[in-house]
Amino acid sequence: MRSRFAAFQRGDADWLLESWHSSTRPRDLDLSDNPRWRGLQILDTVDGDVDDETGVVEFRATYLIGKELGIVHERSRFAREDGRWRYVDGELR
Repeated sequence: MRSRFAAFQRGDADWLLESWHSSTRPRDLDLSDNPRWRGLQILDTVDGDVDDETGVVEFRATYLIGKELGIVHERSRFAREDGRWRYVDGELR
């Protein structure tokens, strides 16, 4: 989760696509309107340990567009694919 947040901060679409699960990965990712991401707060995790195949991360991320502060609150699902954690999807809260 933290590496995906950092990739959004950098505008690194290649890393974001690489970290996406193949079953839900978009063909491309346009970050031209990417806001200025400011902070990440992990609220909850379920599973995601060394022996798990799936996990859930609930987070809040803050961003700026101009001088307006926004918040994304999401519960994200991850699954192992090729031995690495990949983002599957998320439910906005």
